[in-house]
Amino acid sequence: MDWHAQPQPLWRTPIRHWPDVWRRSIQARIVTGTLLMSTVVLILVGWVMMSQVTDGVLESRRTSAQQEAVAQLASLSNSINAADPAAIPQNLSQLVLGSNRAGLYDVVLMPTASTGSNAIRTTGLVKSESIPDSLKASVAVDDSKLYDTYTRIDYDGEASQPGLAIGAQLRVNSTGEHYEVYFLFPLTAQQQTLDVVQRALVTAGLLLILLLGAVAWLVTRQVVTPVRMARRIAERLAAGKLEERMQVRGTDDLARLAVSFNKMASNLQQQIRRLEELSRLQRRFVSDVSHELRTPLTTVRMAADLLHEAKDDFDPMTRRSIELLQNELNRFEELLADLLEISRFDAGAAALDLEDIDLRDIVARVLENHETLLHRKGCEIQLDMPEPCRAQVDSRRIERILRNLIGNAIEHSEGAPIKISTAFDDEAAAVAVRDHGIGFRADEAEMVFSRFWRADPARARTTGGTGLGLSIALEDARLHGGRLDAWGSPGEGAYFRLTLPRRPDVSLSGSPLPARPADAPRVVSELSLVDVGAPYQKLTGGDDL
Repeated sequence: MDWHAQPQPLWRTPIRHWPDVWRRSIQARIVTGTLLMSTVVLILVGWVMMSQVTDGVLESRRTSAQQEAVAQLASLSNSINAADPAAIPQNLSQLVLGSNRAGLYDVVLMPTASTGSNAIRTTGLVKSESIPDSLKASVAVDDSKLYDTYTRIDYDGEASQPGLAIGAQLRVNSTGEHYEVYFLFPLTAQQQTLDVVQRALVTAGLLLILLLGAVAWLVTRQVVTPVRMARRIAERLAAGKLEERMQVRGTDDLARLAVSFNKMASNLQQQIRRLEELSRLQRRFVSDVSHELRTPLTTVRMAADLLHEAKDDFDPMTRRSIELLQNELNRFEELLADLLEISRFDAGAAALDLEDIDLRDIVARVLENHETLLHRKGCEIQLDMPEPCRAQVDSRRIERILRNLIGNAIEHSEGAPIKISTAFDDEAAAVAVRDHGIGFRADEAEMVFSRFWRADPARARTTGGTGLGLSIALEDARLHGGRLDAWGSPGEGAYFRLTLPRRPDVSLSGSPLPARPADAPRVVSELSLVDVGAPYQKLTGGDDL
């Protein structure tokens, strides 16, 4: 994978994956947040600007319309009051209908009760229903003022349009009659102007939002790209590619971050190389010492065997010394063999010799080899192996694992019964060894597979262990792709479960045997479980696996 490649853009990502992009991408969250906040701000600014423009345009038109209405009312009043009273109704209609020669507004003339008429006169196709009732009520109450309001102007056969209605009373001095005169000024031009302004604001707002989004994306990209590069390089370092480094460009904060990251990576690489070299030297030292000790050990063994064969010719104290020498030589040989085996595991040179075998047969061989120790300890073996439990394993290594597990159970059972169980399923085969001896604490469960570790150094042993048995058993289990689980509780004994894949091409997903014995106490503080299979995992006090 090219670690310089950028993540797929959001607009190319399926919608169902957007929540994942939101959770994983800082850049997506910043850009989205910028767009949302910019949209809110632009909507507020646009609303304020549109309100001010609308108020300004309408107020300007209202002022000019009022001036026009006042002038027309004055002209009508002068013309009517100067005319012959007998011809006032006819002259009034002509004057009103002819007052809008330019077609800038329409006029509606409504008689009042004082005129004794109900004939309404209008110009053009305008309907008298265009006059709001609220305006009529205001004009009827006060004849000294000019009233106005915004309304919809209706026409016969034409669409209505927004407009401004201005009304006042017209008094005929000679007769004392009153007429209501209403001027209807269309606001179509003003509405068109406001529509143009609104479209311009919306277009400019959208362009500004897109521009802000692009700027936010570019700015965050400059910041996030080095962070993503650092993450990818850290992943490669974790994968063992210790030569990976970040590119350093410039002298800004991100460049200093890259320099610091590269220094850290270099220091880690040097430290890891140093530890690898120390580990290699340690393995080489253990292997060389083990091999070099074999020659003098063989010589000492030959001499000890000769002395052991002729021990009856010596006095009792010398015979006892010869027996102790023989026992310690046996233990020394076992220790050398274990050290050589550990060095092979550390060097990665261990290999499997697989064969299809019934695990019950291996258990039987191990019990037969421990028959003398069983009689001496007075332990009873309880077997729960009802069916054949076959698997493709290295029988020599599995026998070594079970020899350690069963030997430890006999050693620490203090004469209590020991139960050995086997089970299998489609993927795995398992063997469990349960004793009811002294057990171990939860904090000790993490160390039972450590090399040369012993729970109580003062505890007497009768089997002469080397301190490497469980460590080698763990490595043998991992070499098979299996797992070795340990449970223990002080005074309740211990329980070891070995789980192996039945075929080498199978990956373990569970075990046919429980992680804890059925008779285990349920006090969490006294329970311990360590799962050190392949890969390593460690659990304490959790649920059953």
